[in-house]
Amino acid sequence: MQPLPTSKRDDGMRPARVLLVEPELEGTSGLEEVLGRLRESAVVVEVAWDLDQAFSRLSHGGIDLILLDLDLPDNQDLGMFERTHVFAPDVPIVVLTRVEDEDMALSMVKSGAQDYLVKGEVTADLLLRSIRYAVERHRLTSALRGLSLIDDLTGLYNRRGFSDLSDQHLKLARRTARAVLLVYLDLDDLKTINDTLGHQVGDHALRRVADLLRETFRQSDIIARIGGDEFAVMALEASEENEDELLGRLRERVREVNRKNGAPYDLSVSVGAARFSGLESTRLEDLLAEVDEAMYRDKWSKRRVPEEMTGTPEKTEG
Repeated sequence: MQPLPTSKRDDGMRPARVLLVEPELEGTSGLEEVLGRLRESAVVVEVAWDLDQAFSRLSHGGIDLILLDLDLPDNQDLGMFERTHVFAPDVPIVVLTRVEDEDMALSMVKSGAQDYLVKGEVTADLLLRSIRYAVERHRLTSALRGLSLIDDLTGLYNRRGFSDLSDQHLKLARRTARAVLLVYLDLDDLKTINDTLGHQVGDHALRRVADLLRETFRQSDIIARIGGDEFAVMALEASEENEDELLGRLRERVREVNRKNGAPYDLSVSVGAARFSGLESTRLEDLLAEVDEAMYRDKWSKRRVPEEMTGTPEKTEG
């Protein structure tokens, strides 16, 4: 997936990076020529040939906008758009199609698309204007939306943000019969850290957990702080085979932090996780209750065997 060459912007800012999801770039209504001209406007274009390749690239971050061709073989029209929008809710999408259909265009915009372009009518100027407007509109919308959906301390989603986005994930999972992985995590001994070392140190511990979750999970996953010391993650289309590996990687990163730890406490977390099929109609609240119970089982097991997961829960005295 090689980017097309591009020039540097005169203002010194990095170029916009666009992911084109298009199975047949060559000979598609002059689209290849149009994209080639974008290099003069400092736009980097990467190409993915199907949704699987697109999702793999999006999980690594760094994409400013998605150009989504609705003629992909993976799915059909609105359903394909919804899969992409839910997988990468923080990346604006401009839809490409061979057919001019006002009803479809309206449906796409109502569902979250920034723009709708007909490939045979796209010029370099039109596409560049659409890209710039879409990125800017999405940035402003995200800034306003983030005021109520983002946790100030960690920068993760808050409970409201997690609930809103997770509901979208679950609806899509049911429509497409895809599974979701739900993880519930609790920072052990936060009250002890706050009482003995101060709330500033406790806040630092919470931020460390947030950083570990960002490092462990994909950018497209929903990561949130949903309570004082509680975190949740929902991953769409997570495979059953990687669940143990994923949680094992999280636990190993906790241990690695403690091995290099210069703080007067060891970081310790309790984790509960469950995989839910897209055929289930359980509410998000019920799913959270189930993984919450699994998390508490993990917490109680560590009290019986303190060294089981991360070593000594903390270094504070008294």
